[in-house]
Amino acid sequence: MHRFFLPPEDCHGSALALTDREAHHALRVLRVRHGERVAVLDGAGHEFLCEVSDTSKQAVQFNIVEKKIISPPPCQITLLQAIPKGKLIEAIIEKATELGAHRIVPILSERVTTRLDDASGAGKVEKWRLVAIEAIKQCGSAWLPRVDAPMTPQQFLARQETFDLALVGSLQTDARHPRECLREFQSRQGALPRNVCVWIGPEGDFTPDELRAIQGAGARPISLGRLVLRVETAAIYCLSFLNYELESKL
Repeated sequence: MHRFFLPPEDCHGSALALTDREAHHALRVLRVRHGERVAVLDGAGHEFLCEVSDTSKQAVQFNIVEKKIISPPPCQITLLQAIPKGKLIEAIIEKATELGAHRIVPILSERVTTRLDDASGAGKVEKWRLVAIEAIKQCGSAWLPRVDAPMTPQQFLARQETFDLALVGSLQTDARHPRECLREFQSRQGALPRNVCVWIGPEGDFTPDELRAIQGAGARPISLGRLVLRVETAAIYCLSFLNYELESKL
């Protein structure tokens, strides 16, 4: 069944309509027809089973057959991802969405080669958001992750956001297996965390000063194994582990 995305503000009443980019994809690429059944996701926990009621050159009309409410993941996971070279950040956002990330914060650390001003940063965020939208359509998730504007580690830390558990991928000798951090938290709190953030550095890792600041704000260094992983592999490793551990036990 084909899946489409409509923002929550456009998902009211007993009928829905696709326009612009989504309508073009439905009409010109997938060639949906009258009477065909499709799914529409709003990214806010709702999935609509719909039937195509009308098509024109620029729009597709649906009648809602069934509305499902999908519970959010038991733990909100925020990925603080230093922006790698090239277009790897798009692949990371895609995989992070598939692995249930609640929020993705692109980080402009000192060793990140990409430099963005406000205008280019806004354009990138919109493009990255479209990547996340395509990912939920592919995997069927009813929850669209939030993609923040790029910021430095110092800018994020200055917000003083609180998390049940904060982790940072590290090559340091004192880094621990992430399962140890979860078990320690569970032993201390009597439950697993419901709000976790994980920092992943760029090629060459965070600088020592950045790591000190991140750990000084409470992030615990975790080991990703004996091997030095590529940036995108490290992100997938951490999100896969957290998704498995927190989804299966809460």
